[in-house]
Amino acid sequence: MSESFATEPGQAPTPDALAQDFVQFAVDCGVLRFGEFKTKAGRISPYFFNAGLFDDGAKLGRLAQFYAQRLLASGIEFDMIFGPAYKGIPLGAALAVELARLGRNVPFAYNRKEAKDHGEGGTLVGAALKGRVLIVDDVMSAGTAARESIAIIQAAGATAHAVVIALDRQEKATENGMDVDHSAVQYVQKQLGLQVCAIAKLSDLMQYLEKHSAEGLAADHQRVLAYRQRYGVAEG
Repeated sequence: MSESFATEPGQAPTPDALAQDFVQFAVDCGVLRFGEFKTKAGRISPYFFNAGLFDDGAKLGRLAQFYAQRLLASGIEFDMIFGPAYKGIPLGAALAVELARLGRNVPFAYNRKEAKDHGEGGTLVGAALKGRVLIVDDVMSAGTAARESIAIIQAAGATAHAVVIALDRQEKATENGMDVDHSAVQYVQKQLGLQVCAIAKLSDLMQYLEKHSAEGLAADHQRVLAYRQRYGVAEG
């Protein structure tokens, strides 16, 4: 995974400019909001990230630029893109268009939730899955979507190679209703063996809130800090 900041002994983390720009963009679009929100794990989160609100051409195009910049900087190699239904479909398509604009034209495919019983049939649409496949999604809460994508890719005879997401929440995953010491991203990296690249992480969000505390975000900074202290995982 790309690191969000580099540190030297005795020095504060250096902000990741791309991540900070992305957090600001997400706030401006209303995609990243602060308050009280219930997560799938039943936690009350002080922030909520809803990628579905990147809901017009300009926003989606800018989002694709962030994905492409982070991905290309990561050095991750891949042969094609897979967008898992449903949110991953427009994200993967937009990323494929942006990469082509930058001179890196790669095939793109996605899946249907329900198999089609006419026409070409099946659950896969687009290019044939082959080679090293990059999975594109918004956030990773439990790793369920990643596991489902891996199964689809392997069934087609291709290799699930890496995942790129917009935001790494850096918080403990849950298994059988219990908190565990690793995040969903760490599970996908260490247990499933995939590289994971995120445009921004919770640590980047914390830096953004700290920087803008004087602009009315001080209380949100404290709430997110308390949430991270309770549910957060160490980087890596």
